Amino acid sequence: MTYPNSRKADTTDTYFGTPVPDPYRWLEDPDSAETAAWVKAQNEVTFGYLGQIPFRDRIRARLTSLWNYERYGVPEQVGDELVYAKNDGLQNQAVVYRQRGNEAPRVLLDPNQFSADGTTALAGMEFSNDHRYLAYATSRGGSDWNQVRVMDLRTQELLPDVLDWVKVSGTSWTTNGFYYSRYDPPGPGESDMSGKNEFHKVYFHQLNTPQADDRLVYENPGMALGFRMAGATEDERFLCLYLTDGVSDGNRLLVRDLTAAAQAEAWVTLFDSYEFNNTVIGNVGGEVLVYTNYQAPNYRVVGIDPGRPAEAHWREVLPETANKLESVSQAGGYLLASYLHDASSQVKVYSEQGEFRHDVALPAIGTASGFGGRREATAVYYAFTSFTYPTTIYRYDIATNTSTVFRAPAVDVNPADYDTTQVFYPSKDGTRIPMFIVHKRGLELNGQHPTYLYGYGGFNVSLTPGFSVARMLWLENGGILAVANLRGGGEYGEEWHRAGMTPHKQNVFDDFIAAAEYLKTNNYTNTQHLAIAGGSNGGLLVGAVANQRPDLCRVALPAVGVMDMLRYQKFTIGWNWAPEYGTSDDEAQFHNLLAFSPLHNLRPGTSYPATLITTADHDDRVVPAHSFKYAAALQAANAGPHPTLIRIDVNAGHGAGKSTALLIDEWADVWSFCFANMDVVPAL
Repeated sequence: MTYPNSRKADTTDTYFGTPVPDPYRWLEDPDSAETAAWVKAQNEVTFGYLGQIPFRDRIRARLTSLWNYERYGVPEQVGDELVYAKNDGLQNQAVVYRQRGNEAPRVLLDPNQFSADGTTALAGMEFSNDHRYLAYATSRGGSDWNQVRVMDLRTQELLPDVLDWVKVSGTSWTTNGFYYSRYDPPGPGESDMSGKNEFHKVYFHQLNTPQADDRLVYENPGMALGFRMAGATEDERFLCLYLTDGVSDGNRLLVRDLTAAAQAEAWVTLFDSYEFNNTVIGNVGGEVLVYTNYQAPNYRVVGIDPGRPAEAHWREVLPETANKLESVSQAGGYLLASYLHDASSQVKVYSEQGEFRHDVALPAIGTASGFGGRREATAVYYAFTSFTYPTTIYRYDIATNTSTVFRAPAVDVNPADYDTTQVFYPSKDGTRIPMFIVHKRGLELNGQHPTYLYGYGGFNVSLTPGFSVARMLWLENGGILAVANLRGGGEYGEEWHRAGMTPHKQNVFDDFIAAAEYLKTNNYTNTQHLAIAGGSNGGLLVGAVANQRPDLCRVALPAVGVMDMLRYQKFTIGWNWAPEYGTSDDEAQFHNLLAFSPLHNLRPGTSYPATLITTADHDDRVVPAHSFKYAAALQAANAGPHPTLIRIDVNAGHGAGKSTALLIDEWADVWSFCFANMDVVPAL
């Protein structure tokens, strides 16, 4: 193929005596005319190639048909109304409804009206404790920057309040206002899409006042990096302050008693170290319940009296178990605890004192999420899903321990047609790694099936079973889906996570390579029919593995990946990933990063897999320069016959809030690229 010209500049950085060329540094400027021309030229080549695939239109048509079903979010009880999101099928964004009893639902928010092309999404909602107001955040073009507006729920009219430059923040209500976090606006010449985000601050916003009058609650002018976030408990008694430092992998936790006038400005430190993850679930009788991995790699819940915060006075509410405690919610006077057992959900109900009540019976092996509610609630709602079990919403009565279906989707899929199995395979060092494998029932294992192997392996993220209508197209056309639970994830607690962090990141790549070899050795597939895929940290995974083992697979699909491991910390909130990866500012960490950085380990003259890199022009989390530079370098290095393309979405970001239309187009291109490069014609 003939690729667009990617100019090489004479740019070199020297790290601890080691010179490292960076010839495509100019692609880091998202606003330059040269970068824009390069993007346009690359997309012309990519879409020209994709447009010649004869079954691409049929794949898009089938995806459109599969996608066209009603999908519901987990409802929230707001006063005497139920609030939930629903997408009729092909709407670009789900619509938020409010419903009282058996009355007809009414539209509360329609994000499809936020923008003409459906690329402005709803990024979050929070209702005031008196059910009078709604604060909601919107995101334009997939950006992490949010704008917050406030609605009067009685009239559904917007208040004049408009809050900008909000990022990594919720909205936490107390009387007549809420707490939130933001950055100062970018200065002259600073890019809001790629500039480094520093000096995060917590503010309190009083209703019906301009943002300029917001009260500063917390800042640390001596620490540029780190997030500062605050949230009040449901009864508005305690304000909880969460502080990270961009170096360690946890957070400090401080609380302030908002009801004690004498202590109104006094913070009480509950956890002083940045090393552990600590989150306040709620409070009971003045005791704060904290979900933490302090002295508990699989997490536990402890009760702390802010009047006596010393560890000697803590009460263990939910002790650590052999299974990871994934999340806990406080609702209806109970604690609802979700555990992971071999990457699948188990949900248990406890009293607020930690006494076991019962297990929640789930429909199958899969993933349950939700269970949120207020302390006076008698029922909560949750979503259940698995690889071939479309996401179904249940109403759960806590006292009677019974679940009933609230909304079940009608999808053009028969779950009984497919089998899901979980296998365990040895990695390079002998560690036992779990992997889910999904395929049509009765599939003959002849080593010839198109196989899509997906992984992530980082940031304590657990890959649990979940329904994807896009993946159903792959499965119904004889493809195999394999999802590997690599080290670096959160499936088995903090020890599993740390086994894939710096300086052990190579374990993640070894786990993924071993997954691919298992699939081939056990006659699921072969090299010609294997695709490896991952997004964000998973994009890094795919890039690193394709470099280390270009013979491993036929297709590589790195999406919005972290590809330049030496400079990632210089853009937006990239510095926040330093605990996971390490940075090139440290000599030992530099050498570790250089050993696997996808951009820096491409070898000229190598035959690489057919590669479709995907990114978006508004990705201000993993800035598109990562993918731009990697694509330019890969195209220059590749000496094999397979295409190396980059597909760049316009008015889209890291993935959240992407419109239905954009999702269908992207998946149609991904599956077309896979089938075409595996020399497989889908039946459709």
